[in-house]
Amino acid sequence: MIIKTAETAGFCFGVARAVDKVYELIREGVSPIYTLGPIIHNEEVVRDLEEKGVCPISEEELSSLAEGTVVIRSHGVGRGIYEKIKKQGLTYVDVTCPFVLKIHRIVEKESRKGSFILIIGDREHPEIRGICGWCEGPYTVIKNEQEAADFVPPEGKNICVVSQTTFNYNKFKELVEILTKKSYDNNVLNIFNILNTICNATEERQREARTIAASSDTMLVIGGKHSSNTQKLFEICKKECGNTYYIQTPVDLDSEMFQCSSIVGITAGASTPKKIIEEVQEHVRTEF
Repeated sequence: MIIKTAETAGFCFGVARAVDKVYELIREGVSPIYTLGPIIHNEEVVRDLEEKGVCPISEEELSSLAEGTVVIRSHGVGRGIYEKIKKQGLTYVDVTCPFVLKIHRIVEKESRKGSFILIIGDREHPEIRGICGWCEGPYTVIKNEQEAADFVPPEGKNICVVSQTTFNYNKFKELVEILTKKSYDNNVLNIFNILNTICNATEERQREARTIAASSDTMLVIGGKHSSNTQKLFEICKKECGNTYYIQTPVDLDSEMFQCSSIVGITAGASTPKKIIEEVQEHVRTEF
């Protein structure tokens, strides 16, 4: 059996930076440490940090803290959260991904100029909630073709379009095509300022996953069940290889996945540790 593992699989720069920082705080003896939500969407990493005393909390629970260090994860948060932390006199460490910070600055600047902000992504994802928190005027979030088709451009407004950093690049292009056709709807000119804010690592990971899946009999996509970028990788791979499986650890593997398979492809989301990828590779190699 031939095993093809994506070179781009596993931690991206932003996630590695965030996780490393939390472990660094632990080594320095900082206590107590709180993370606003799980530091990454990987249950094993979060469990290990919890065993070392790191406590994930929600934004609502932030109000009850009287002391401690709060880590703002790579997904980022809105302006109001920073103000809340400072008001309560808490220390915070900001490990927001630089690609996400760039979007914060864009929507802040453009909304101050009077532009309508249109964000492409999942409105329930923490990254999107954080981006919305930097808009100083009207905005909306869309994630599919129907929502793009239903969008009515506000009359007399320039429209600034940005994207969640982990959004499917091909879907982004499809939605942008639908949106830009609205520029002259109802004889009202709307200027669309399209900014592709999908990070380079995401584009490369999706492109490589698509290529490997197209040449594989079985495709494995490794990642936490709540990981948005892993879910998108699964969707991409499933289109190229019908025999694609979404797994979290080697425990999820079984022999039925590999019947009549001579080539197995493996990729992983940005929140998947290298150790788990290696364990999956070894398990496939020795057990199947």
